[in-house]
Amino acid sequence: MNTNDPGLKKDDILKGLHIEALSSDGSGITKIEGYPVFIKDALPGDIVTAKLMKVKKNMAFARLMKTEKASPDRVAPKCKNARPCGGCSIQELSYEKQLEYKDDKVYNCLLRIGGIPAKILDAAHEEPVGMDKPWRYRNKAQYPIGTDRDGRIISGFYAGRTHHIVEIDDCALNPPEFAVILRTFLNYCEENRLEPYDERTGSGQVRHLLIRKGFATGELMIMPVVRSLKAFGEKKREALKEAFTGIPGLVSVILNENPDKTNVILGKKTEIIYGSGYIRDRMGTLDFEISPLSFYQVNPLQALKVYEKAIEYAALTGEEKVYDLCCGIGTISLFAAQKAKYVYGIESVPEAIEDAKRNARINGITNVEFTAAAAEKYLPEVKDLSADVVILDPPRSGMERPALDAVVSASPSRIVYISCDPATLARDLKVFLAAGYHLTRFTVTDQFCHTSHVETVCLLSNRKPDSYVHLNLKMEDYYRIKDAEKEQGKK
Repeated sequence: MNTNDPGLKKDDILKGLHIEALSSDGSGITKIEGYPVFIKDALPGDIVTAKLMKVKKNMAFARLMKTEKASPDRVAPKCKNARPCGGCSIQELSYEKQLEYKDDKVYNCLLRIGGIPAKILDAAHEEPVGMDKPWRYRNKAQYPIGTDRDGRIISGFYAGRTHHIVEIDDCALNPPEFAVILRTFLNYCEENRLEPYDERTGSGQVRHLLIRKGFATGELMIMPVVRSLKAFGEKKREALKEAFTGIPGLVSVILNENPDKTNVILGKKTEIIYGSGYIRDRMGTLDFEISPLSFYQVNPLQALKVYEKAIEYAALTGEEKVYDLCCGIGTISLFAAQKAKYVYGIESVPEAIEDAKRNARINGITNVEFTAAAAEKYLPEVKDLSADVVILDPPRSGMERPALDAVVSASPSRIVYISCDPATLARDLKVFLAAGYHLTRFTVTDQFCHTSHVETVCLLSNRKPDSYVHLNLKMEDYYRIKDAEKEQGKK
């Protein structure tokens, strides 16, 4: 029994629990004498029975056993695997309430982690942007390949917080043709006696199947991830091409090699088996070529709304010098270049930069320059660094502190920060606020419907020091916050 909890222990069955809110990962939260209990699949307004699975000093985690009384915001899931699958954590919450949850999530992170006063947030806040049809929106899927208890080759998605595959034949977030391709590939593996990779032993050959689609073009890319290209001989390659003959829209079949004993999905080495090695897509007025290792937003319809909002916030007149950090394949850079004087795109993935350069040529855009480098290493070395506008679109981990300091030293009049994690967004904004920038506008955009993830676009303008109490965020404070976040992620 723990000293700081109300006498709870593992395997206890708790009845009549009133769910008060959702956590950052979409779990329901109830409190017993002030002690928080997190219950996956429970929704605010539910009254539930749950079994305690883990009891810690300051919190507990439980499994939903029964919904005694359903929340008025609970809806029937579109997917029969919504609960066991780790993908759609809030699919049973009405879509209107999903948007409210995500909007509140961002607001509270900016308030509590960012320390931004409520009156500033209220003035800067804009209505969230959702989807009219929040299904079948993903243009990319990565399916793990494994076996069931009978040794049958299966695929699907991992259950939450595990590497146990929940067998799924058709995900409601993916295009329907992905299901056909997946079944074809599993049949191919069976016929060619290809064993799935075993994470525990490092044996087996086939690890994942990646599928990409250009929504505007209908083009498809298929990429099995295997442990060894050498072991994947000519007969298997020919059989792979033959298996997918006749798939409408197929333009690329590629093998990716990942020999490492790791949870990372993709390796660095690829080999084209069939076709061009990339797919094409169109977003707004621009055309893009996407290679297998490059980042491209998984929800292109909502990504366009994000980019349009970012360009709106940037308020470009044709005279600006713009830096686009974490530029990927150049999507935002090329949109900005249509309205700016010159754009510099920085990205750490060399393959993405090659895509970005090619996309600039495809679209006839010449006032842009792309560099393959990590922003935190590249920017501090640029002499006389200056910019009118800086656009940031980092991964969930946010920006490294040296990059943030370099942006401040460039003294742009406007900073547009696009974030897919509100906690790291709030952390990074503190650096800019401490330097005298102020939050002018922010919008939540739902790129990841039915999941707990959310995209936010923020505009920071320079400078109104009287808008804030000076935050004085020191380097050691910044890294202390990062360490705390890592510890929280382990729980």
